[in-house]
Amino acid sequence: MPAPTHIRTHPVTTGGVDMRLPWWALVLPVLAFVALLALIVNPSDAHAAAGAPALAHVVERFQEAVLR
Repeated sequence: MPAPTHIRTHPVTTGGVDMRLPWWALVLPVLAFVALLALIVNPSDAHAAAGAPALAHVVERFQEAVLR
């Protein structure tokens, strides 16, 4: 015996549920980005940058292009 199906004539609403991100969901990625950017901008602070002078030159060129 088949069960009766109910057909909706209007779209389903969520009842006014508000999707909001917690504060840390925005702050943590921003802090991580700023920390990595600080290491790129000032490669002398990074210990691994001493062995790659080509990378330092690329960063310097990028700084010059951004600051103009």
